[in-house]
Amino acid sequence: MTAPAATGTPPPLSPPDPPVVLRAIDIYLRQCYGEEPPVTVRSQLAVLKTWGGPFFRAPVFVSEDQAQGKRYSMRLGNRHYPHMKLRIEPSPDGSRYLFRADSHDRHVCPPPTSAEYAAFRELMEKNQKAVESVETAWADAGVPTFKTYLREDLARRRGETKE
Repeated sequence: MTAPAATGTPPPLSPPDPPVVLRAIDIYLRQCYGEEPPVTVRSQLAVLKTWGGPFFRAPVFVSEDQAQGKRYSMRLGNRHYPHMKLRIEPSPDGSRYLFRADSHDRHVCPPPTSAEYAAFRELMEKNQKAVESVETAWADAGVPTFKTYLREDLARRRGETKE
């Protein structure tokens, strides 16, 4: 690993290892679909597993440059909503990547006066349950999430304050 530059800028964050990502995808799919995801998701997985180039340049990932590193996402959906995503994002301190299930539905909720509001709120609740299920399963399997990051940070801070 390269030492930080003289400016104090940390070295670029390396993306997670592909086996960790594949394990996170597998857990996500089990939580969101059970046994068999839809053909569009199976097709993405086939592309990812047979891709001959750099893992995170596979066409199944969308990447965005952020100040603290790249952010990756893959649309995997769930039983009720095809737009839910697996996101891989830098931690707040930029020390590692964290996995997040993004229901991707908060920005499109119709107003409460809309005829679609009740149905959409029900969908949002189902999506939130899917998010919680995925992220809990990830944490149980040792896949780093924002919640596990916060727990570790809190434990570290408690250890620092006891000295």
